Amino acid sequence: MELTRVFVILAQCVWPLWTQVIPLSDMYGTIKSPNFPEPYPKETDLQWNITVPDGYQIRLYFMHFDIEPSYLCEYDYLKVYSDIEELAVFCGREKTDTERVPASDIILSPGNVLSVAFRSDFSNEERYFGFEAHFSAIDVDECRDRNDEDLVCDHFCHNYIGGFYCSCRFGFLLHSDNRTCKVECNKNVYTERSGEITSADFPKAYPKSSECKYSIELEEGFQVSLEFDDTFDIEDHPEVSCPYDFIKIQAGEKEFGPFCGEKSPGKIQTGSNIVNILFHSDNSGENLGWKLTYTSTGPECSPPTPLLNGQLEPLQPIYIFRDHITLTCDPGYLLRQGDEEFEHYQIECLRDGKWSSGVPLCKKKESQRRSRSLLSILTNQILS
Repeated sequence: MELTRVFVILAQCVWPLWTQVIPLSDMYGTIKSPNFPEPYPKETDLQWNITVPDGYQIRLYFMHFDIEPSYLCEYDYLKVYSDIEELAVFCGREKTDTERVPASDIILSPGNVLSVAFRSDFSNEERYFGFEAHFSAIDVDECRDRNDEDLVCDHFCHNYIGGFYCSCRFGFLLHSDNRTCKVECNKNVYTERSGEITSADFPKAYPKSSECKYSIELEEGFQVSLEFDDTFDIEDHPEVSCPYDFIKIQAGEKEFGPFCGEKSPGKIQTGSNIVNILFHSDNSGENLGWKLTYTSTGPECSPPTPLLNGQLEPLQPIYIFRDHITLTCDPGYLLRQGDEEFEHYQIECLRDGKWSSGVPLCKKKESQRRSRSLLSILTNQILS
């Protein structure tokens, strides 16, 4: 009998049995072997294809299981799989070294499709009663799911029955993939003579799928210097130069970069008053980003000579283009230039390295000069 069974099995491998497929699309239901709870018939090939809506998984568990045991379930068996992935193969009445029964196991489908295939061969020498299984659709908590070790959503994940949606922190925009948060960073213009620029969220990981432009725009005559912080971390590749994320710098006709990796570019003399910093990030990675400080220099003006009976503010060893000096006189004196008198006077360092005007002199106020003249006259009259 065993030899006959082997020949039939080999024949079935060459000429497969016709499979009856039963589609199921309910949110819950029951699957039973034919004739259950009576013994199942021989030469049976059934397949139940369970499909539930997207956003759900399928839970399958057994209330009764009694299928002919055999080594590695080569005779009768029940197979559970999802698409082409085999999840389990069962046969027998209890767990042994060669058979596996579901017992109280609960099977969860990876997605929203699950297939259950039952097959019996040409004989049923004992009375095996088959199985009874129940299935139900359960909501998938996508917010707990991980894809390539990344959270489903970049920032915030909101689960609901049958699906989920993502949202972003203030200042970020949801990318067209509906999960990645990108930063709005194309309107950053810096007009101060010095400042600090960083990638978004620095020193935390910078946003994915972003194209950022930072513009330093100073008046002609200035030259911008950049100095990157030692903390520099942009995704790179060991063999290809900056294929993923990178930073580029454009200054007039000069271009610096692209830069990536963990080595800071250090200090860069751009030689220009207008500098554009371009930063690109792709849709993956958890790198910390970058930080830079920019300063500017311009043509120098020589310090003016000290003001007699007055003060210059601020006092500094070097004055450059656009620096201002405010001149004031001591009490009883006024600044005079030509026929004009001033309480305060300001001069500015120009692009050609010269001051906007000469330094006025501090002269005694007219009222004091008249008082002194009158006093002199009276004194001379008394003495005479």
